[in-house]
Amino acid sequence: MDPMASSRRDLAVRAAVAQGLLSPDAPVAALLDTAGIRASAAALTGAFAAVTRAEVLHAFAVKAAPLVPVLRLLADAGIGAEVASPGELALARAAGVPPSRTVLDSPAKTPAELREALALGIAVNADNLQELARIDALVAAAPTASPLGLRVNPQVGAGTIGALSTATATSKFGVALRDEGAREAVVRAYLDRPWLTRLHTHTGSQGVPLTLMAEGVRAAYELAEEVNAKAGRPQIDTLDIGGGLPVNFASDEETPTHADYARLLAAAVPGLLDGRYRLVTEFGRSLLAKHGTVLTRVEYTKTSGGRPIAVTHAGVQLATRTVYAPEAWPLRILAYDAEGRPRTGAATVQDVAGPACFAGDLLAAGRALPPLHPGDVVAVPDTGAYAFAHHYAYNSLPRPAVHGFTVADDGTVSFVLVRSAQTPRELVAEAGGAHADALVR
Repeated sequence: MDPMASSRRDLAVRAAVAQGLLSPDAPVAALLDTAGIRASAAALTGAFAAVTRAEVLHAFAVKAAPLVPVLRLLADAGIGAEVASPGELALARAAGVPPSRTVLDSPAKTPAELREALALGIAVNADNLQELARIDALVAAAPTASPLGLRVNPQVGAGTIGALSTATATSKFGVALRDEGAREAVVRAYLDRPWLTRLHTHTGSQGVPLTLMAEGVRAAYELAEEVNAKAGRPQIDTLDIGGGLPVNFASDEETPTHADYARLLAAAVPGLLDGRYRLVTEFGRSLLAKHGTVLTRVEYTKTSGGRPIAVTHAGVQLATRTVYAPEAWPLRILAYDAEGRPRTGAATVQDVAGPACFAGDLLAAGRALPPLHPGDVVAVPDTGAYAFAHHYAYNSLPRPAVHGFTVADDGTVSFVLVRSAQTPRELVAEAGGAHADALVR
């Protein structure tokens, strides 16, 4: 846990108001704590360095925060990129992430995607045996420097959020290892392809306990040992163990930590870390979530059925998962006054609503907070991953500006623009404005 993170956030909220990043004309903004992101990257690399001397590529899951400056910052901190679409690959390349530090995963890669990745020398994990056959033809047609692997589903079970659980009996990802004949088919696929040198699995996600994550990794390790024994050589030289470390959304405490997970792997799968295998990780949420904060002004307050309601400009467009699945994705709400100072006062049970035109657009329902007033600032922490970077254009609400910030020793806050706020002109262009007459000709 970074003891200064909450202090930096408080300073950034007040500075955002003072510097006009949040105002009546710009009633919602997003902040990223640069120091916090660097600290998480260092904690991740240090956690694995403490348990293995093997080469480890930590590849950030771009889907967690698809913002080019974020990817550049992480690359500067020694973190590569895991991409799952042509768009994510384009973002990683725009950020300067080299092919040698990029991994392509996806359950639905097209021939064109595969061809581009192989031409660039990007590591590719095939999702299934049909895709592996497709890669056979591409490898035969043109030499490639790409390390190639296969994803397997260890089928070890689900966490508390079914929609995110990737290692269930019927998951769409990877080759289902416990299905009849599947393990034998996977082993044969490796023995028939000397160039197939990686093995990939991904069990972790929000709601999945570390012990289940380790169980999935152990299954992949045991499969790699079997393949190498039958090949009579260390054919599989790299294990991609995925990511998915859960995040604590209940407080500022960062738990579990990457070090917790690395130590558990050392105990549960010691052979994984004895230096015989290179490793790849694909963490996303755990690197970014705690370092992002949505800020929004309270536009109005009202009472309905005796329940106070604060109406803000942040809702489903920024915290989509929370609005549609609040029990699985609760977020904290922090109250500040109109100048960005923490609000005090007796807690009052109230709703914090977003601007969208449906009743469920609530950041929080029945939450005990100091009384909110028009012009106050609501901060939603822990939104650095899978939140404001993934805009949901309900009601054609515009994407907010995203600002990175640093805090000097004297408390001075400096902001840099990460992504500009979306303009009405851009909204119209995105909605086919250039083709207004297309359907009436």
